[in-house]
Amino acid sequence: MAQSFDVVVIGGGPGGYIAAIRAAQLGMTVACVDEWKGADGKPALGGTCTNIGCIPSKALLQSSENYEQAGHGFAEHGVKVKGLELDLAQMLKRKDKVVKQNNDGITYLFKKNKVAFFHGRGSFGASPSEIRVGKETLSATHVIVATGSSARALPGAEFDEKLILSNDGALAMAEVPKRLGIIGAGVIGLELGSVWRRLGAQVTILEALPAFLGAADEQIAKEAAKVFAKQGLDIQLGVKISKVSVSKKSVSVQYNTEDISSKVLECDRLIVSIGRVPNTEGLNAEGVGLKLDERGFVEVDGDCRTSLPNVWAIGDVVRGPMLAHKAEEEGAAVAERIAGRKPHVDFNTVPWVIYTAPEIAWVGKTEQQLKADGIEYRAGTFPFSANGRARALGESAGLVKFLAHAQTDEILGVHVMGPFAGELIAEAVVAMEFRGSSEDIGMICHAHPTLSEAMKEAALAVDKRALNL
Repeated sequence: MAQSFDVVVIGGGPGGYIAAIRAAQLGMTVACVDEWKGADGKPALGGTCTNIGCIPSKALLQSSENYEQAGHGFAEHGVKVKGLELDLAQMLKRKDKVVKQNNDGITYLFKKNKVAFFHGRGSFGASPSEIRVGKETLSATHVIVATGSSARALPGAEFDEKLILSNDGALAMAEVPKRLGIIGAGVIGLELGSVWRRLGAQVTILEALPAFLGAADEQIAKEAAKVFAKQGLDIQLGVKISKVSVSKKSVSVQYNTEDISSKVLECDRLIVSIGRVPNTEGLNAEGVGLKLDERGFVEVDGDCRTSLPNVWAIGDVVRGPMLAHKAEEEGAAVAERIAGRKPHVDFNTVPWVIYTAPEIAWVGKTEQQLKADGIEYRAGTFPFSANGRARALGESAGLVKFLAHAQTDEILGVHVMGPFAGELIAEAVVAMEFRGSSEDIGMICHAHPTLSEAMKEAALAVDKRALNL
C-alpha cells in the first residue's frame, strides 16, 4: 500500500530541500525523493549546488586563494614564506569534507522537521499524485518538481570527466594541468578558471559572445576584464568552435574569431561550461501530461503552478535564472502557497554573484538595460582604491556603482566589483525590496573603516555628493 503524504518533493537540491522543510514547518506531512550518491555510495542531499556546484567550488576558490596569497601576496605584509608546496590531495580532501558537512546538515534538518527521505530516482506513476521511487510508491496531495539541471555538453565533445570535463570533473582533477582550456566565460568558467590558474595552470577561456560578461553592467565587465587579464586569464571573445579532437592525453580545439580565420588551442584538460539543461528525463512527464516547453523546462505560471492541478515546479527546471537562492525562494513560496498563504518572490531583486577575486555582484538593472528601456537615470560610482578598509586589505581593485531613477531617485540597480562583493550586495537587495532611494543609503551611517562605506559613497555620488572622492 502506498504511503500517503500532503507533499512529495522530487529533488533534494536547494529548492527541493527548502520546500520540504518549509512545508513541514507549516504542519504538512512531507517526503523528499533524491537519488544523489556521495563518493562513499551513500545518499548525499543537496543536489548539484552542494555536491558539485556552489559549495565545493567555493571551498576550492578559498583554498586556491590562500595558496596564491602565500606565494605572492604575503610578502607585501612582511610575511615571508619559504618552501611553499601545493598538496592538491589535501585541498581536494578538505573540499570533500566541506561538502559532506553540508550533506549531513540537510539530513539533520530533515530529521529535525520530520521530513521523510526516500533515496532513489523519483518519477510520476500512473497519475500525477503517484510518485514511484524504486519499488516504493508514494501518494501525494501535492507534488513539487525540483529536479534541477545538468551541464550542457558541446556537440561532438561529450563529457568523459577525464579530458573533457563538466563542473563535476573540473572540481576533482587529481593534478594541476599545465594547459587548461575552458569553453564559456560565464560564472562557472571564470570561477573554475580562477581556481586552476592560481594553482599553476595556464588558462585559456574561449567565449562565443562578442562581449565579456554580457549579463553584467558594461562598465563593471570592462573593469573585470582588465583585472582578469592582468592575473593571467587569457579570455578570447567572439569564438566559433569548429572541431574538438581528443587524443590519449590532450585535447585540441579548432576555432575561429573575427580577426583570426583559424586557430588551434592545445590543452591537457578542457572544461566545457556553456550553460545547463533541465533535468526532466525519467520523470514520466509525458505519461501524466506535464507540459514542458521546447527547451525541456517544466512550464509554470508566476506562482510555479504547472499544467497539472496540485503539481508545482521550482528552481533550475523552470524559467528564470539558474541560481540556488532563486530556487530556495521559490521552494519556500510554493510551500506557503500550498498552505494557503500569500508569499512574495520578486525576480527583479535576485542578486547575482561571481566568486572570483575580486568578486562581482549585482542586483537590478544594468546601465545598458536602462538605456534600452528608455528609463531616465542617474549613476554614481566609487572606487575601492579610495576606501580605507580595501587599502588595508590590499584588495583595492574595483568599484561600486549605483543606478537610480532620475526623477524619484529609487534605486534601479547596484553593481559591485571588489572584495566581498557578494556580501555587500545584500544591502542593495534590502534597499530595493523596500523601494529605497540612493539618498536613503547615502544618509545611513556606515561603520568606519569598512568596505560598506563604498556603498554609501557610491549612493552619495548619484547626487554628486561623494565625500571621499
